[in-house]
Amino acid sequence: MQTSLSAEFQNTAPGRQAEKILRACVHCGLCNATCPTYELLGDERDSPRGRIYQMKQLFEGHAVSRSLRLHLDRCLRCRACETTCPSGVQYNTLLELSHATLDRKLPRSLGDRMRRRALGRFIANGTGFARLLRLGWRCRRLLPTAVRRWLPPQPSPQPNLNPAPAGTKWPPRRHARKMIALAGCVQSAATPNTNLAAARVLDRLGISLFEVGAARCCGAAQLHTGGHTGGEPAGLAAARALIDQWLPHLQSGAEAIVMTASGCGLTIKEYPQWFANEPAYREKARQISAKTLDLSEVVARELPHDYAPARRQESPRKVAFHAPCTLQHGQRTRGVVEAMLTRGGYTLCEVRDAHLCCGAAGTYSILQPKLAAQLRQNKQAALAASGAQVVCTANVGCQMHLGMNFTQGTNSTQSVVHWIELLERVLPPQINTNANG
Repeated sequence: MQTSLSAEFQNTAPGRQAEKILRACVHCGLCNATCPTYELLGDERDSPRGRIYQMKQLFEGHAVSRSLRLHLDRCLRCRACETTCPSGVQYNTLLELSHATLDRKLPRSLGDRMRRRALGRFIANGTGFARLLRLGWRCRRLLPTAVRRWLPPQPSPQPNLNPAPAGTKWPPRRHARKMIALAGCVQSAATPNTNLAAARVLDRLGISLFEVGAARCCGAAQLHTGGHTGGEPAGLAAARALIDQWLPHLQSGAEAIVMTASGCGLTIKEYPQWFANEPAYREKARQISAKTLDLSEVVARELPHDYAPARRQESPRKVAFHAPCTLQHGQRTRGVVEAMLTRGGYTLCEVRDAHLCCGAAGTYSILQPKLAAQLRQNKQAALAASGAQVVCTANVGCQMHLGMNFTQGTNSTQSVVHWIELLERVLPPQINTNANG
């Protein structure tokens, strides 16, 4: 796409980066076919192609407007357009550059800034979030309908899932091989079974998974709320703290950082981009990113090719996997979870429009509730139509979002769990981990 930067952006790092991305776009419009907001609204300005054109105008010096902010804010950052694009346009990077520029040229209202700042800090504060979540569950019946609607389902044994046979205790750190798990912000409170199941599965594979207590938010919470300082995500401080907590453990022998939430995993894998202009953390960020793996990558690599799954008649057999956008479009990891579940004896049900976002998208479901609710309803209907008894996913945000009101108008026996909980139920107590060697 022909681009003519305004004098403000010529010979600047953001300007050069934006120009390179814009020139890669051929304006073909193939991305529009996979854009959830364009599918819902039918407005070219709410499509990747339309947003790219608006961002082009921003960097060419056109007057900024609240209309531009509206259409950029409506973007889910699902990156389905990047998966579709034949030219490899780095849409998400361009969007970040544009948000930073727009925040500087047209600051948000005080109320919007305060709301976003509070939301980012609240989610990042795992202890505070957990306390408020427990209070909400306890007082659910007393809460106004509008508040109750946003309360995620309380973790409990699902109606069609018996408790995991290995119990609920974290296995002792008994293996020579060790890997790190993120204690998390939201996940540790809302879906605590995820890391527990991951630790038990890896324990059977000869790996001790452990959490670093002081390591909390990865910075994604602040990134999702759109806060920028000097063109950089406001979550940099959280990212630095996490890097400083993890690096000594990697240097003392931990093999990898295992991410059980694909959204956090994508954020951490992209740390080198965040710290590209910060010499003190550039190399540290690279080391952390290089050691970060999604849980599916680790288990698929370690699980013996010839293992025999334990047949459990009480477990549901028909499963639908909702691949989070951060996994299928961000990390480009596709088919790995599905293959492991199939090997475990589950029947994978086909879900229509599996490439489309469920509407969670970090804090999108809170900041854009109407669009998020529409996307969730569409995704829930597609999952229910698949005939699956259980729905599994790989990200806490999707799990919480899809779990809301899932029994309304759908199969009431359905559950939404992390895929590792299903795999744990069919793994034998002891696995010959030398089979791959």
